[in-house]
Amino acid sequence: MATKESILNKIQILITNHFETPEDAFSFFDEDSDGKLKKSEIVKLLKQAEINGFIRGLVGSKLIDGYDKSGDELIDWTEFKTAVEKIKEA
Repeated sequence: MATKESILNKIQILITNHFETPEDAFSFFDEDSDGKLKKSEIVKLLKQAEINGFIRGLVGSKLIDGYDKSGDELIDWTEFKTAVEKIKEA
């Protein structure tokens, strides 16, 4: 099973190699342009990052649990930016 570090590394590689800025990545995955990423949009991000299909849903839930500070079960831009900054530190 993938380790937390390998998952975070894959997400960082995706954001760094495929988008000019984290804002571009957020906008790309925010398919309905509501300013928040729902679990299905996060799962698509994880798929693009080549996270194994078996654990995508679990990792998506963990990301929401870990970074959703507003408690709405969505990731807004501020929460996404915080997550990206933490990933860069890992």
